[in-house]
Amino acid sequence: ILLTSVDKDGTKKGYDHELIRAISAISPVPIIAHGGAGSAEDTLQAKMNGADAVSASSIYHYNLTSIQEVKEFLNEHGTEIRL
Repeated sequence: ILLTSVDKDGTKKGYDHELIRAISAISPVPIIAHGGAGSAEDTLQAKMNGADAVSASSIYHYNLTSIQEVKEFLNEHGTEIRL
């Protein structure tokens, strides 16, 4: 399930963790969080709140960080990811 929080989309203030937790608690299918990422820390927080994967675009389009930097950050914090 691609879970997009329209209220958070483009804000770069983090994902909707309450929504992620609520859906992941009842859904047997993997959850992909989308909408709100502003940093690598935001992607980690989404994973910690129940997202199986994350999608981010603004942080890359506006060169706030790179895909490689986010992957390395997640890997350093215990998330298995292809580097």
